[in-house]
This record gives sequence, structure tokens and C-alpha cells, in this order.
Amino acid sequence: MNETRFDGKGEIYAKARPKYAQALFDFLIQNEVITSDSIVADVGAGTGIFTVQMAETAKMIYAVEPNADMREKAEIAFENYPNIISVSATAENTTLKDSSVHCVTVAQAFHWFDRDTFRKECQRILKPNGAVILIWNDRDSESEIIRANYELNKAYCRGFKGTAGGMDFKNSNFSDFFCGTVQTKIFHNPIWYDKEAFIGRNLSSSYAPKSSDANYAAYVEELDILFDKFSKDGKIEYPYITRCYIGVVE
Repeated sequence: MNETRFDGKGEIYAKARPKYAQALFDFLIQNEVITSDSIVADVGAGTGIFTVQMAETAKMIYAVEPNADMREKAEIAFENYPNIISVSATAENTTLKDSSVHCVTVAQAFHWFDRDTFRKECQRILKPNGAVILIWNDRDSESEIIRANYELNKAYCRGFKGTAGGMDFKNSNFSDFFCGTVQTKIFHNPIWYDKEAFIGRNLSSSYAPKSSDANYAAYVEELDILFDKFSKDGKIEYPYITRCYIGVVE
């Protein structure tokens, strides 16, 4: 996992990234995937958006995040949650004890991990029959605004490959990572942005230009134009889909 990929992105990431569909947490609770007795490792926790949502249910959460900027913002969010412990570590070496957690969650980060090494780390830290849950807020590629946003990103963002680093959700259930049956769930999660939040959401991406980059001002200007084209009454609907994959790794 590249520990510097999100350097300088922590503040805007915390402000602009959307929460995950409440229906996902309802599902996890109703099916006892996560319970009030669960000790969870939330790996690649970032600024803690998913971690905080999950904290209402789990007994204890280790929020594992290697990037200091992201972790600093997360720890501010964690101040009111005594059941969250911030851990400075990578996905491939969480530093957690053997057989110490009931469940591993990964929200919006699995595509950055070394998959084989992370699987071995999950096997090490999970209790017997412990589940791994992979989660993404994916963008609905059938939407006109999403397609237009993608074209803009292709023009201005070096390294842009699409959602989640070019992850092919339509043709993968991550059976090459999990062992046995993989449970897949999809929850609609539309978000309404004003102009500031819309631009911020785009700038929070790892591939987006930083303020010091030569094409930064032009990119922001084009985002401004794009927002005006699709907005109504100062808001734009951004259609997200919360995707969830649940399985075991041994």
C-alpha cells in the first residue's frame, strides 16, 4: 500500500467524501455480520468515514491507516468514540495480534493493497471463521453526469483509470481473494452536492491535481462549468452505489 498517495488530501477527503448507505449497516446488523460484541479491524480507514458509521454497532474497532495526514483527520473524528482505536500501520502489516478480531472491513481502499499479502494478514489477525467485508462507494457509470465527469478526469488527471483505480465491479466478485462463497450486496446511495462539495469531491481523489500542479486551476474551472451544466437550484445529484462483498479467506 502506497503510504503517501493521499498526502495533502486529508482535509478535503474528510469534508467531501460521502458516507456509506445506511442500508448496508442495517444489513450487516440484521444478518449478524457485525454485532455489539464484534471486535473489528477497519483496514485502510482513511479519515474514518466508514469507521465512525460502524462504531454505533461494533464493540471495538481498530482503525488501521498508514497515511499520517488521513489518520490525523480520522483521530479528530474519533474523539467522541471511545470504542475506536487508531493504529498507524499498513494493510499488509496491521501490527494487530494473532486471532484478535472477529471481522475485517475495508472501505474504499482494497484496490490499493497487495492482495496476496493482505489475505495472509487477514488470516493471521482473524479469529476462526471471521469474515472480510470489502466496501466501495462506486459511481453509477450509466449516469450522464458521471460519464461527463469521467471525461473531464481523463483530460486533466494523470493516472485516472476510472472508479477505484479502474476496478471492474461488473465482472468480479473477488473470488480470487475470498475462499468459497462470496456474498454480494448493492445499495443505492445518491448524494446531493452543492458546487463547493462537488469540486471538493473531485479534488479529494488520489489522481486529482494538487494546488501546486500546473493544471489545477484549469481543472477546477472545468469542474465549475460541469456543475453549472447539470445542477438544479444550486445542487447536483451524484448517483453512488454502495457495493459490499462478504466472505472468508481460509
